[in-house]
This record gives sequence, C-alpha cells and structure tokens, in this order.
Amino acid sequence: MISTYLAPLDQVDQAREAHLAFVGELESAGVLVSAGRQNPPAGGVILLNVDTEAEARELMAPDPYLQQGLAEYAATGWTPTRGVLADWKN
Repeated sequence: MISTYLAPLDQVDQAREAHLAFVGELESAGVLVSAGRQNPPAGGVILLNVDTEAEARELMAPDPYLQQGLAEYAATGWTPTRGVLADWKN
C-alpha cells in the first residue's frame, strides 16, 4: 500500500502516534512485511503479506490516517524476485 498525504504534514504528524500503533498491530498480526515514510514525507509505504487487494484494503480500513481523512492508499501488487525479499514466504 502506497499512501499519499492529503493534509499538511503537521496535521498528519498529530495522528502519527496512533498510526504507528496501528502499524504495530499489523506487525503483531503477522501481515506486515515492512513499513516506512517516504522521503521527502509525502506519504508512506506499507508492505503487506496478503493475497488480494480486497484483503489489504480491509486491513488498512482502521488506519487513523484513513479514518481522519489525512491520507489515501493505492494498492500495488508486487512479487519480489531479487534481493533480500526474493525468498519471502507467504
């Protein structure tokens, strides 16, 4: 999931602690591969280990950034074939 911020960064940052707690929940559930903010901070990237876009969108629905209208997500499927994630298991 690739996010784009829809509000000024200072507004986004006010919800960042809640967003990071949400991302921590994804990690605890075993569906998060990696996550981080883009540089420059125009959004972020969340790699999920899921089979469908629908599943990804369902998982992301409670994200405080979405709930507060601070960001939107584009779903981009990806299968790593090279590098450290090439052997990632589903």
